[in-house]
Amino acid sequence: MGKVSRLWRRAVQTARLMVGIPDYQTYRAHRQAHHPAEPVMSYPEFFRERQQARYGGSRGRHMGCC
Repeated sequence: MGKVSRLWRRAVQTARLMVGIPDYQTYRAHRQAHHPAEPVMSYPEFFRERQQARYGGSRGRHMGCC
């Protein structure tokens, strides 16, 4: 993989994290490398869990910045 390609992937990943889009591929790679015996969430489960962690929607209160 070329240097430009790696730089582009990092820039895209950073931009997604800045606007709150979680990186599912990074999550899967981490789970497979560090927790291979444990199940991996599907993308919808992962996205829902990240949204609840960010906004606190499970308890009916808003945990955002404003």
